[in-house]
Amino acid sequence: MNPVIRMRSLAAVGIIFATIGGYAIINPSAIHHAVASTISTPSTADGTHPIASVLLPDFSAIVEQNGPAVVNVSVTEKAEKAEFMPEIPQLDPHDPFYQFFRQFSPPASPDETPTHGVGSGFIVSPDGIIITNAHVVAGASEVTVKLTDKREFNAKIVGIDTPTDIAVLKINANNLPTVKFGNSSDLKVGQWVLAIGSPYGFENSVTAGIVSAKYRSLPGGSYVPFIQTDVAVNPGNSGGPLFNMNGEVVGVNAQIYSTSGGYQGLSFAIPIDSAQTVERELLKSGHVNHARIGVTIQEVNQELAKSFGLDKPMGALVSSVAEDSPAARAGLKPGDIILKLDGKTVASSSELPSMVGDMQPGTTANLEILHEGVHKSVGITLGEMSSTNVASDDTDQPHGRLGLVVRGLTPEEKQSLDVSHGVVVEDATGPAAKAGIEQGDVILALDGTPIKNAEELRAVAAKAGNEAALLVQRNSTRIFIPIKLS
Repeated sequence: MNPVIRMRSLAAVGIIFATIGGYAIINPSAIHHAVASTISTPSTADGTHPIASVLLPDFSAIVEQNGPAVVNVSVTEKAEKAEFMPEIPQLDPHDPFYQFFRQFSPPASPDETPTHGVGSGFIVSPDGIIITNAHVVAGASEVTVKLTDKREFNAKIVGIDTPTDIAVLKINANNLPTVKFGNSSDLKVGQWVLAIGSPYGFENSVTAGIVSAKYRSLPGGSYVPFIQTDVAVNPGNSGGPLFNMNGEVVGVNAQIYSTSGGYQGLSFAIPIDSAQTVERELLKSGHVNHARIGVTIQEVNQELAKSFGLDKPMGALVSSVAEDSPAARAGLKPGDIILKLDGKTVASSSELPSMVGDMQPGTTANLEILHEGVHKSVGITLGEMSSTNVASDDTDQPHGRLGLVVRGLTPEEKQSLDVSHGVVVEDATGPAAKAGIEQGDVILALDGTPIKNAEELRAVAAKAGNEAALLVQRNSTRIFIPIKLS
């Protein structure tokens, strides 16, 4: 049986240890603190020259200077109370109805047993402001922060922002060590990064690795453009900082991708740029207002770029527009490609949600889009994110270029799918099958032209070039699928 691959948050829940310590992450100060160590291979036969030498960073100065600003966050959450049960009559055991009522009596339950969890955090101001993950403290009845000098404090939850998985805590203390902030947008793939934490309750564990990728989108609906690393992080590392070689925090460790629940070389951190924006809003008002435009987007790959006439893959391809949304009012349509937001280039679709989400609802922004092959500038007023003709029954065969057998939608199917047009795929072969079109998919448009029946699909396909894009609805999701025509 194939192992189940799943995204896991890094809060360690129910871990039993004699002591559970803070998740410290490196808070170095400057790159010169990471001193390189030289490892040499054996010398040559004459003993004069080493065969090879490798320079490796020494993180000890970074850990020594900044480790004290990383804390352990332990939480207590009350167990849910049993549901209300009606009172059972008190009867004599000899009463003939005693056994009848006894079967409905709830079993005697022990006192409520609280659940415990552990995560990490880092101090961002000397008066006790701490950043951690929202999932570490969500639902907690009590939060305790433990410093590396073994002092413990009861913490107040200043605010939680679920969309970004960021929370801010406050402890009553002064003159505390703090971390320095870097700029996550300056990170480059391949650069060294460092983490300190409490994986599985092991306090102040230090791990290092490199940046594997940037702007990763993950399952679960979060719009955070995650930093992917191969730093070893595990349950208990949640909320701890990710440091660059300048000793600056560039991310907040949040998730791992794993088949076992533990480290497998795929770790993800929230960019500190996003975390700082959330921190400021939580300190200001206790909550965060995220903007939205009301579109579903997908990545533009090479084939889609060709079909839409782009020189290279870039931007965010709009696959659907929410009814009565800011995007709908601004005139955006499925098939539009958002290239810039307020002059900032949207290099990939994963960048757009955080760019929009970091803006304030009600803000007027400017979108540069590619609409039906023409570059346009569109003004849009951002909204606020929530805390979220009768078709023929005949089966027909469109032009052989697609390799599809389709039929029209029945009125009942239109109603259940909430669409006004489209055709249902009965069979897919050739180019369509290679592109991933499946039986049951509903084709809504080809190269931006709405499809109402098989004849229209055949006609539009006949005029298409060698690359085309099908707008397909699969269950409740709409996606563009590029297809190479025969």
